[in-house]
Amino acid sequence: VQLQASGGGLVRAGRSLRLSCAASGFTLDYYAIGWFRQAPGKEREWVSCISSSDGSTYLSDSVKGRFTISRDNAKNTVYLQMNSLKPEDTAVYYCAAGRIPDSDIESYNYWGQGTLVTVSS
Repeated sequence: VQLQASGGGLVRAGRSLRLSCAASGFTLDYYAIGWFRQAPGKEREWVSCISSSDGSTYLSDSVKGRFTISRDNAKNTVYLQMNSLKPEDTAVYYCAAGRIPDSDIESYNYWGQGTLVTVSS
């Protein structure tokens, strides 16, 4: 069971990135997927999640209106489209799989290794 987050990089403020979370060894269809991020010296914070059942999506207030989460079950992948990026979005982004879509880290059983997003001003 493995999650692989990718798509991070260095971008200027106002630009976009799309992160991917690909699963191997299990099917993402049955799991809610969450995205979290951790900036240097800060705690890991919830960004977004998507349910397994009806595809309901949830976004933190800090990214609402700029980020979109989606899933492609055929590709066993979940995406985080990040638009209008700000320097404060700079962090390592992690995806995680759990039974319910939740902002609580403890609700997720499987974690990817993280991908670094750096937004310059």
